[in-house]
Amino acid sequence: MSKVVGIRFKKAGKIYYFAPEATGVAKGDFAIVETARGIEYGEVVIADKEVDEKSIVTPLKPVIRKATAADAAEVEENKKKEKDAFAICERKIANHKLEMNLVDVEYTFDVSKIIFYFTAEGRIDFRELVKDLAAVFHTRIELRQIGVRDEAKMLGGIGCCGRALCCATFLGDFEPVSIRMAKDQNLSLKPTKISGICGRLLCCLKYENDLYAKKKSEAKKDLGQMPKVGMFVYTPTGEGKVVNVNKGAKTAMVELSPGNRISVGWEEIVEAGKVEE
Repeated sequence: MSKVVGIRFKKAGKIYYFAPEATGVAKGDFAIVETARGIEYGEVVIADKEVDEKSIVTPLKPVIRKATAADAAEVEENKKKEKDAFAICERKIANHKLEMNLVDVEYTFDVSKIIFYFTAEGRIDFRELVKDLAAVFHTRIELRQIGVRDEAKMLGGIGCCGRALCCATFLGDFEPVSIRMAKDQNLSLKPTKISGICGRLLCCLKYENDLYAKKKSEAKKDLGQMPKVGMFVYTPTGEGKVVNVNKGAKTAMVELSPGNRISVGWEEIVEAGKVEE
């Protein structure tokens, strides 16, 4: 086991572990650390914590020091530089006639590298663009192509629920989402209904998936008594045809006559006939 602190460099960004050493950093503090990208400024979101060695990317780098007010002022100055760098890069992209969309610009704390994030349909040859940018900023330049989900996370926005995007507010990592999750939850399969503003399946389909998977597993035990759509059944209310089945709730929608439908529990169906051809 190793003692670590968790530090996040962006809002809703991934949390990275560092050794706290004798810096005395606590949750809510800002700290200066060394990363693969250079010296960075981040917020401590997890206080001293013991974690298993297997969950640590070795070697575990130490926290250099607790950030000061001067460091915070430097970060704000870098943010102003990022806006200028964004405008310059957009002009350079237009000059080179590259089919790419600039999304964000990020300076490392020590300004040893500037990272330009962009989206594009395919691969882009940006070697000449990098040379032009290096000549302007006189530091290391990195152009990083990102996907539409990462773009939405960086830019933020309002989802179909009327709330701020989950990815931009609290989701540290994207989890796999599949159309099967929508089917299991009996949701509309229209792309416009189950897609986010990024055009991909809604991340929130994952939130309740485990519960539905559990109910689905439990329902498998009852497959012997589960009616099928199109099957004629006898219910306490009368004879009818099954038009829909809710596996999670273990109910069936039975049509007794045109326009007259009732919801019946599986256990209330006393006898079933053939399935309609």
